[in-house]
Amino acid sequence: MKGAKSTKKADSKLTVKKTAAKGKAAKDPNKPKRPASAFFVFMEDFRKQYKEEHPDNKSVAAVGKAGGTKWKSMSESDKAPFVAKADKRKKEYEKNIDVYNKKKAAGGNDEDDDSDKSKSEVNNEEDEEGSDEDEDDD
Repeated sequence: MKGAKSTKKADSKLTVKKTAAKGKAAKDPNKPKRPASAFFVFMEDFRKQYKEEHPDNKSVAAVGKAGGTKWKSMSESDKAPFVAKADKRKKEYEKNIDVYNKKKAAGGNDEDDDSDKSKSEVNNEEDEEGSDEDEDDD
């Protein structure tokens, strides 16, 4: 038979090596996110404008392609406001990342900072637990 090959060889070629993912460090949810580039700042506004002009379009690819085409055709002076916004966001990010790195270096693992819940939510949960205990005592 021409098409009959050993499945063991084919299976070994198709297996995915997972060794690279094992050594990866877990992401810190408190780490500030990187700022958007000037193009992505432009795309925030462009998406809104494009949706108004083309309300029946559901394709994300079409919006991205139209945005990329428009960005390439823009002059440097047209891009300047978006570059300025991106620079402002980058400076803010640099401040936030410095604070984050200093806190991390100091071992600032305060429970309040790591918690995703606000203090009021935590207090509400404690109150609810306390009220459940009171009901059981009756």
